[in-house]
Amino acid sequence: MSDYSYISNAHAEYIDQLYAAYRENPDSVDENWKKFFEGFDFARQYEAGADGADTPAAAPSPTLPVGGDHASKEIMVRNLIHAYRTRGHLRSYTNPVRKRREHKAYLDLESFGLSDADLDQEFEIGKEIGIGRASLRKIVETLKMIYEGPIGYEFMNIREPDVLNWVRRKIEEYALNKRMDIDEKTRILFKLNEAVVFENFLHTKYIGQKRFSLEGGETTIPALDALINRGAELGLKEVIIGMAHRGRLNVLANVIGKTYEQIFNEFEGSCPPDSTMGGGDVKYHLGFTSKITTPEGHPVTLNLSPNPSHLEAVNPVVMGMTRAKIDHLYGKDRRQLVPILIHGDAALAGQGIAYETAQMGGLHGYNVGGTIHFVINNQLGFTTDYEDARTSIYSTDVAKVTDAPVLHVNGDDPEAVVHCMKLAIEYRQKFLKDIYIDMVCYRRHGHNESDEPKFTQPSLYKLIARHSNPREVYTQILIERGDIDAQLAMKMDKEFKKLLQDRLDMVKQHPLPYSVQHLEAEWNALRTATREDFDKSPATGITAQAYEKIAEALAGVPDNFKPLRQIDKLLKERRKMYFESEQLNWATAELLAYGSHLLDGNKVRISGQDVRRGTFSHRHAVLFDSENNEPYTNLNNLDKDQPKFSIYNSLLSEYGVLGYEFGYSIANPKALAIWEAQFGDFANGAQVMIDQFVASAETKWGRMSGLVMLLPHGYEGQGPEHSSARLERYLQLCAERNMIVGNITTPANFFHALRRQLAWPFRKPLVVMSPKSLLRHPECVSPKEEFLSGTFQEVIDDVNADAKKTKRILFCTGKIYYDLAAKQKADGRNDVAIVRIEQLYPLPKKQLDAIFKKYKGAKEIYWVQEEPKNMGAWWYINRNMDDTTFTIVARDTSATPATGFAKIHAKEQEAIVQQAFAK
Repeated sequence: MSDYSYISNAHAEYIDQLYAAYRENPDSVDENWKKFFEGFDFARQYEAGADGADTPAAAPSPTLPVGGDHASKEIMVRNLIHAYRTRGHLRSYTNPVRKRREHKAYLDLESFGLSDADLDQEFEIGKEIGIGRASLRKIVETLKMIYEGPIGYEFMNIREPDVLNWVRRKIEEYALNKRMDIDEKTRILFKLNEAVVFENFLHTKYIGQKRFSLEGGETTIPALDALINRGAELGLKEVIIGMAHRGRLNVLANVIGKTYEQIFNEFEGSCPPDSTMGGGDVKYHLGFTSKITTPEGHPVTLNLSPNPSHLEAVNPVVMGMTRAKIDHLYGKDRRQLVPILIHGDAALAGQGIAYETAQMGGLHGYNVGGTIHFVINNQLGFTTDYEDARTSIYSTDVAKVTDAPVLHVNGDDPEAVVHCMKLAIEYRQKFLKDIYIDMVCYRRHGHNESDEPKFTQPSLYKLIARHSNPREVYTQILIERGDIDAQLAMKMDKEFKKLLQDRLDMVKQHPLPYSVQHLEAEWNALRTATREDFDKSPATGITAQAYEKIAEALAGVPDNFKPLRQIDKLLKERRKMYFESEQLNWATAELLAYGSHLLDGNKVRISGQDVRRGTFSHRHAVLFDSENNEPYTNLNNLDKDQPKFSIYNSLLSEYGVLGYEFGYSIANPKALAIWEAQFGDFANGAQVMIDQFVASAETKWGRMSGLVMLLPHGYEGQGPEHSSARLERYLQLCAERNMIVGNITTPANFFHALRRQLAWPFRKPLVVMSPKSLLRHPECVSPKEEFLSGTFQEVIDDVNADAKKTKRILFCTGKIYYDLAAKQKADGRNDVAIVRIEQLYPLPKKQLDAIFKKYKGAKEIYWVQEEPKNMGAWWYINRNMDDTTFTIVARDTSATPATGFAKIHAKEQEAIVQQAFAK
């Protein structure tokens, strides 16, 4: 059914009601109806000769007669204009190498009750697109020029009228008044030349080496160059870019400013003299930071974040880095730092992390003021054609989730691409929202340079083989327009090739020493950890004055705050613990640790599902007034000069949120960044972030992180999904002092573990198997004096054991200790010592040697764990203490972490305890 016939047959009463609502308040109706009624009023005024006079109070219904008069046709033309704005992108000329698929755009005149007979009739509605009163022929030609050219605009989904109108005006004004001076055209050609020649040079000098070429998408380089330069004019001070491997070397060289010598050095195989197997990363995964000055004289810091081959995984990491720097360096001014995410079309459409990242964009805890998304759309995913890669028309359809505009643009038209990038940065800086640029291009070679693409796309690659590169296409256009002569292009090509050859010759003669790039001064103040650093933890106690100040803030609320009855009781219990019994439970110790960091001037940030209250209702870091629901955060009321305590309930995401917090942690060394899983096994959904970033970033990229992961762990009969945080997986990832893994049993030790994170002269991720039942266990408390002095205890000895009488040592970690201790006490077993290993990695061998020396008479050495024998820490302990023979006490091997039957769980738990003490 055509647009016109639909409107003509719409129920008159319904339209009358909408029109009445519109006349009372134009913003009360949908934007499409608003435009329709505006056109109706405009047409009535024109026909009556009112020339802009107010619509009469008793206006007739806007119901249209079939085949109506000129006023009706004004509305039909207005609907045509609206349809072009909405669906014109479906006909835009954006594909440089093959014809677009046919989409039902319904933009023919007949769809609007018009015909060729109307083409020479003039319509006032031409003013709507900036050409004044004009013939229908001129209006259609103008609409085709604006919306069917090299740029396809998707923007009518924007629901905020001021944003929508700004974008519309920018689009139509540019099309009608295209202006680009010769200097800008020359700059575009210069950057295109760099991009094309660089790829050709590598292709001839390093035949067969993987580099994931940008060939076919070289317009990326002048596009990024234009965005950065225009952004600097709009207040931009720093850019953080995240991208996968396609075109990465070109971006590093010709945008970020990594020297050609450094890149050639990596192709030549340079590595550190003391490198070990597994250290470092391939050249097309590495990051880089530089400071440049734009042609207009603005200084800008450029960062390309390192990334793994897991496509799109870097997205939330870049957002986290951006937020950390906005908070820490830029006074929360989001216009000074812009994140740019460069996607492949197949990855953007196919990876769920793209959706998670989009949803994070506008949330209070994760907002970075908008991200610019640039898609290098080469129409292939490895060997998969786009028709097999997605159901949606565009790879960018995820943008519709957040009403973000999308600019689809032909990669062979660098002026159009540059315009899109300038519009994008202007949009971002004005509205602080996401925007997407979908540059449709092609991939000249296979997935990598040794891959044969004709195996799977023979017809496409016949077209590509005959297709000129973007520089050649643009050069020809400039020559034909008389903008440049052929000599300039030839001179650029010759000079740049010579520069590259000179740099390569230099590297071959004098290889560069390997170096790890340093970042901000605060990171330079840190150093790499040594084995000796883990022999003894640093002192992390706090002063009595700090204790009093934090405790007072945590135990009180303002006079005008009305807490719930349960919260009032909680505050009284806090006060009692801090000031009367002076025995702190897990929650009060945890909050004390955060408060101590804040008083030291360090940022504390926590996010995760339900972290403000805590999954197990223990933390209550944010309280809510019972009458008006206003929040109150005790830890933000310690001192007038303290940093902000930031704690955010996250969206229902593990993958994206953990990546974000990791990014935050690597951008600010003075921040304690924490991610808490609702249950520890939920971290399974973030395994890519754990494997590719948390556990390996320092080894691969030299990037230290002090991220803390709190993973609730422990067997309380909650079934296979809520018992194990998969301790064994983290221990398997441990090597080269890459992170800390602990299963902590006392509030004071947890306090010191959190304090130690920023006390060390280096940064390491900390993975804690955090408790559930221990949050309220009456024995799980620590005295005040343990917070005022001391350090983290890697191993906790049995203070009640008699070393001379001890015949058996039960080594354990985590919650099972309390079950064993209860049995020991009940049976009066002074011949059994229970030793807790609080830090499993790095394994505290010196402390363990002291334990064995103390209990040298003990001949029975047990390892006791709640987890099945094929899980938990057993395999790790057995392998790393191979000079000791253990008797294992654990659940039988199992395909799942725990039983789902409460009675069976209780029997298994009892059996473990009985076996540990069996004579």
